[in-house]
Amino acid sequence: MDPRKLSALLSSLVSQLLLLIIHLFNSNKNDGHNHHFIRHGNTFAILHHLLSSQQIAASLSFVSVSRKRKRAHCSESDSESPVDGIADRRLDRVGLRLTRDPDSFKPFFRMKASTFEWLAGLLEPLLECRDPIGSQLNLSAELRLGIGLFRLATGSSYAEIARRFGVSESVTRFCAKHLCRVLCTNFRFWVAFPSPEELTSVSFEFEQLTGLPNCCGVIDCTRFNIVNEINGNIDSIAAQIVVDSTSRILSIIAGFKGDKTDSKILKCSTLYKDIEEGKLLNSSQSIVNGVAVNQYFVGDSDYPLLPWLMVPFGDDAVPGSSQGEFNSAHRTMCGSALKTAASLKNWGILNGLMREEFKAAVAVIGACSILHNVLLMREDDSALCESMGDYSVVHARQQHYEDASTEACEIRDALAKQARVSSSARS
Repeated sequence: MDPRKLSALLSSLVSQLLLLIIHLFNSNKNDGHNHHFIRHGNTFAILHHLLSSQQIAASLSFVSVSRKRKRAHCSESDSESPVDGIADRRLDRVGLRLTRDPDSFKPFFRMKASTFEWLAGLLEPLLECRDPIGSQLNLSAELRLGIGLFRLATGSSYAEIARRFGVSESVTRFCAKHLCRVLCTNFRFWVAFPSPEELTSVSFEFEQLTGLPNCCGVIDCTRFNIVNEINGNIDSIAAQIVVDSTSRILSIIAGFKGDKTDSKILKCSTLYKDIEEGKLLNSSQSIVNGVAVNQYFVGDSDYPLLPWLMVPFGDDAVPGSSQGEFNSAHRTMCGSALKTAASLKNWGILNGLMREEFKAAVAVIGACSILHNVLLMREDDSALCESMGDYSVVHARQQHYEDASTEACEIRDALAKQARVSSSARS
């Protein structure tokens, strides 16, 4: 096996194992692990790479890795087209680093310098192991990551990014797409559905927040607009997400046509099938006001009322009543999903019209979702949206209660009584 491919594979396996250990032992605040990922053991020479944009140049400084090792070209096939004029171009192996002013860095990369450096070290062998067919980029992992992140963070066109970074448009396109591919292929575990033990912690946090037990997440759908680069048609992609009380994404399924309703998307998803078949949300029950309450999600009134999916009562719920208090607790829990949707659209590429083919746009959504969780894990609030704006507005929607089972109604009524008790206790 090509040594570089083997290095990439081993690095990926080791990094994922370390991340899982860090997550299990709640020790991701330990900088020692981060140093393990980013330390190269070679001499670092400080260089400056001036970009054509004065604003960006003022916010960045660049670090060159002075390793002399020869880059071997990966013969592995790739779907990207060849990059003309790059094979014979000698480019410095440059990386990106934050200046003393963090506010001038975040708008371009949606993360702190420390997070960027940690991520570059983690992804280095995967970003560097593949070049376009017939070309050799000789670009450092830091620069590849910087180009890709700039595309995600700002939504700038490939031509504009190429001009700013001093590379060809085809190089820019390759780096941006390759970053999404690496994240979605090798680091999907960052948005993997929690284990039963982890769900216990998730439900505990929701109970601390509202007094309602056994809630394991908030489900919601958000939509992103795309412009097909080939035919110019405007379309939208729906992504179904489940989040915890901290807005961490527990599950994301993207790729649905945006004109489908949230309810139809749910019933088309593997998540719905797994829950209905008892593969998920199948842990211990809680007895609430004499009613057995299984693990459940909460969602807005676009969704049906199910034994494992609690939606709000109608607009006729009287404030202060059990139903009114349930709706109040429900809104509090749903706020985390609204914040997540707003934070995803805080990535520039998701905030406007994505000029990508459908499949590539889905990969962009997945990459931004993974990065969203990375920022939360790193306690980096750079891309998180504190002000939800229009997302905080809940519009009246059609209620889907006509097919609600007796079991689902009894569970919601029991939770409503508990919400009133909890509200009185807090008062």
